[in-house]
Amino acid sequence: MEHAYPADELMPLTCRGRVRGQEPSRGDVDDALGKFSLTLIDSLDTLVVLNKTKEFEDAVRKVLKDVNLDNDVVVSVFETNIRVLGGLLGGHSLAIMLKEKGEYMQWYNDELLQMAKQLGYKLLPAFNTTSGLPYPRINLKFGIRKPEARTGTETDTCTACAGTLILEFAALSRFTGATIFEEYARKALDFLWEKRQRSSNLVGVTINIHTGDWVRKDSGVGAGIDSYYEYLLKAYVLLGDDSFLERFNTHYDAIMRYISQPPLLLDVHIHKPMLNARTWMDALLAFFPGLQVLKGDIRPAIETHEMLYQVIKKHNFLPEAFTTDFRVHWAQHPLRPEFAESTYFLYKATGDPYYLEVGKTLIENLNKYARVPCGFAAMKDVRTGSHEDRMDSFFLAEMFKYLYLLFADKEDIIFDIEDYIFTTEAHLLPLWLSTTNQSIAKKNTTSEYTELDDSNFDWTCPNTQILFPNDPLYAQSIREPLKNVVDKSCPRGIIRVREESFRSGAKPPLRARDFMATNPEHLEILKKMGVSLIHLKDGRVQLVQHAIQAASSIDAEDGLRFMQEMIELSSQQQKEQQLPPRAVQIVSHPFFGRVVLTAGPAQFGLDLSKHKETRGFVASSKPYNGCSELTNPEAVMGKIALIQRGQCMFAEKARNIQNAGAIGGIVIDDNEGSSSDTAPLFQMAGDGKDTDDIKIPMLFLFSKEGSIILDAVREYEEVEVLLSDKAKDRAAILKGKMIPSYIINSNPEMENEEQSSPENDSQNQSAEQVSSSSQEVDSVDQESSEENSLNSYPESLSPADMDNAASISASEQTSNPTENHETTNLNGECTDLDNQLQEQSETEEDSNPNVSWGKKVQPIDSILADWNEDIEAFEMMEKDEL
Repeated sequence: MEHAYPADELMPLTCRGRVRGQEPSRGDVDDALGKFSLTLIDSLDTLVVLNKTKEFEDAVRKVLKDVNLDNDVVVSVFETNIRVLGGLLGGHSLAIMLKEKGEYMQWYNDELLQMAKQLGYKLLPAFNTTSGLPYPRINLKFGIRKPEARTGTETDTCTACAGTLILEFAALSRFTGATIFEEYARKALDFLWEKRQRSSNLVGVTINIHTGDWVRKDSGVGAGIDSYYEYLLKAYVLLGDDSFLERFNTHYDAIMRYISQPPLLLDVHIHKPMLNARTWMDALLAFFPGLQVLKGDIRPAIETHEMLYQVIKKHNFLPEAFTTDFRVHWAQHPLRPEFAESTYFLYKATGDPYYLEVGKTLIENLNKYARVPCGFAAMKDVRTGSHEDRMDSFFLAEMFKYLYLLFADKEDIIFDIEDYIFTTEAHLLPLWLSTTNQSIAKKNTTSEYTELDDSNFDWTCPNTQILFPNDPLYAQSIREPLKNVVDKSCPRGIIRVREESFRSGAKPPLRARDFMATNPEHLEILKKMGVSLIHLKDGRVQLVQHAIQAASSIDAEDGLRFMQEMIELSSQQQKEQQLPPRAVQIVSHPFFGRVVLTAGPAQFGLDLSKHKETRGFVASSKPYNGCSELTNPEAVMGKIALIQRGQCMFAEKARNIQNAGAIGGIVIDDNEGSSSDTAPLFQMAGDGKDTDDIKIPMLFLFSKEGSIILDAVREYEEVEVLLSDKAKDRAAILKGKMIPSYIINSNPEMENEEQSSPENDSQNQSAEQVSSSSQEVDSVDQESSEENSLNSYPESLSPADMDNAASISASEQTSNPTENHETTNLNGECTDLDNQLQEQSETEEDSNPNVSWGKKVQPIDSILADWNEDIEAFEMMEKDEL
C-alpha cells in the first residue's frame, strides 16, 4: 500500500508498482494484471484470517472506491477468476461473517458481491464456443472477437484454465441466485470429462477449445492440469454433487496407477501411460500432497512432501523445475505457496510437530533470502540467491495465509476455519452454499463410471483418530526412508550396465576416449560397427552410425555403445566449458545483503567459484566505457569499478581498471531496458589473446540490474557490494563488516583445484527426438574451435573436440557425470532410474537433428523395435512450456 497502490503488484526491488504497459512485457505472466488493484483484492480475506479486521474494513472501502473493472485490457480468464473473482467472493464471505458478529462491517450491503457479479458477466463471453470451453483471454471492456478486443482468435487452452472455474462460478450463482454462472462452469467440466482418454482415464495439458482435440497429450499433476483435479474434489465438498467425486476418483486411480512413482510424480502420455513424457518435475505439483490429504490418502502425500522438502533444504527454495535425480532444471522460484499449502494440510491431518519445523524452515528462508527493503522478492536463481523484481499477488493471498494458519491456535482465528473451503488461490467460500439457491444439476449420463477397486476410496476426508490409531510415529515411519533421497549418491546406472555387459570377459573393441580420426585401425573398427566418419566442408568431423551396416548384431551393439560414450564425453566437456551465473549482492546500509542481482560471469579473470568472494565499495570509472587509461585512478583504487559495455573488448576494460588499482569490475549493459528477466545469461569472452594477466573478477549486469546499483550510488554515495558465486547469508555479511574490505585467495595452488558442485548445474536442457534408426554425432576438429583444442593430434577426436551442439538427454546434462541418473529407493538402496522410470528424452526445438541414440544397452533388434513403437508418441509432443 505504501509503495505500489493502486497498481496491481509491487516491484520490491525498485519499490514501485507494476502497471501493465509501463514495464517491459513479461509475456503470459502479465495476463494476470488488469489494472484492478490485483494484490489488494487478492489479499482481502488474508487480513481477516490474520485478525486485521480494521485493516480489512479499510481495504474493502478502498476496493469499492478505487477499483475499476471496465478497463480496456486483455486478461487471463483463469487468473482473473481465481484471483479477482475469488478475492471478491472471499472478501464478501468474511464481510458478511463479521457483520453478523456485530462489531465490524455494519455498513456493508453486499457491495463486493455486486462487483463480483459485474466481473462474472464480463467473463461470460469467453464461454461462447461450441465446446463450452472458455477462451483463455478476454478484454474486460470489449469482450471477445471484436476488433477493439484484440483477442478471441486463440484456439487452445490448458486443462486447468478451463477446469478451474466451478468453485467461484457456483459460489457466485449460489450467492446471487443467478444460475447462469454455475451452468457455464459445469458445461466446461462436463466437456473435459467427456474428452478424457478412455483407456487411461487421463487428460492432456492443452486442448483445442473448438474441436476438443488434445493439442498436448502429456499428462501429470503439475502445470497446466493441477487445479482441474483439485476443483473436481472440492466441487464435491462444496456442492455435494456425487458426480464430481466419481470423476475425481476415476482420475485419481489413473494418477496413482501411472503418474505416481513414489516419491516422484512423473508426466506420462495419455495414450501410452507407461511411457514417461519428461525427465523433470515442476514446482506446481507441490499442491498435490495437500489434495491427497483432503482425499484421505496420507501415505503417498507424506512421501512426495518429504521428497520436496529435501529439495528445498538443498536449494533453500523449490526450483521452478527439477530433474528426477533432483538437479535444478529451471532455477527460478517466484515464491510459490503450494508447498506451504501441503505442509498446512499434512499438519492438520497428522498433528505431527515435524510439519511445524518444516513451516519454520520456510519462514526463515523467506526472511533470510527473499526479504528486501520494500517486500519479498522472487528468486531469479535458487543456486545463486539472485532476485527478480517481482512479488506476485498470490504471495500475500496464499503464502502468508497458510503459514499463519499452520502456527495459529484455534483461539487465534476469529471464525471457524472448518466452515469454509479453500479455493486454489486460498480464498474462503462457506460450506453452507451447498444448500443455498441450489439449482437442479443434471447429472452427466453420457458416460458410465468405471468400477474401481481402491481401498483409499473408503475415505473422503482425513480423520486423525482413524488414520493414526495410537501411532503418533506413523508419519515419521513413512518419512524416514526418504531423508537422504536427494543427497544420496549412487553409481551411474549406465556404467553398471556396461560392467555387467563386460563381466564375461569381453572388452569393447574401441573406447570413445581412445579414438583418433587419423588412426586407420580405429577407422576399420568403426566401419565394422556400422559407424562412418565424414569430413564436412566447414572443417567439422561427423560420426554417423547405421546399425544395418554393422558386420553383426553384436558389432551394432558395440557401435551403439561407442556412440553413447562419445555423446557422454562430449556432454561432460560441454558442461566444463559452461559457467554458471554469479551474484552481485549489495551489503551496505540500508540493504545489508537483501538485494541480490543475477550477474553473468567472465571467461577470464578471477574465478569466483574457486576463490573466496570479493567485497568492496563501487566507483564509476572515467571514461565510463573503460576503453582507455583511467583518468580517475584514485577513485577506483581498492574499489570495484563500474564500467559501461561497448566500444572495446571486455578484456581491455578489465586491464584498464586493474592497472588503476581496482579489485574487481562490473560491466553494465549499454542497451537500455535489457534485463535478466527476459534475456539469457550473458558470458563475457576474452579477446582471443592470453588473458592470464587479468587477476581481478569481472561480472556483467544487464541494464535493469545495473540501474539498481547506480540508483543506490546516487542516493547513498557509499555502496558496498559482494561479488560471489552464490549469495551469502545476511548474518555472515553483517559479521563480515569487521573484516578487510575485500578478500582474494592468492594461493597459486588453488588455480588447479577442480570444483565440482551440483549447485552449478546448467539450467539449459536439451533433448533428442528419436526419428530414425541411424545415429549421428557432429564433432569439431582443432581448426574449427580454438578454445576446444586440448590434444596434439591434428585430426584426432577427443571429448574436448566434440561439437557444442551435440545433443544429450536432459538428465545427462550435469557437471558431475558420476552423480547422474541416480536416486534411492524406499529401502535406502541405490537404484537406477533408467530401469525404474523408463526415462525418455523430451523434444526441444533447439535439439541437434543429427544425434540420436539409446540410453540403455539392449540387443539391437529390441532397440529398433522400441524406437519404431515410440516414434508416434514422440512426434505428438511439443516443446514443454511451464
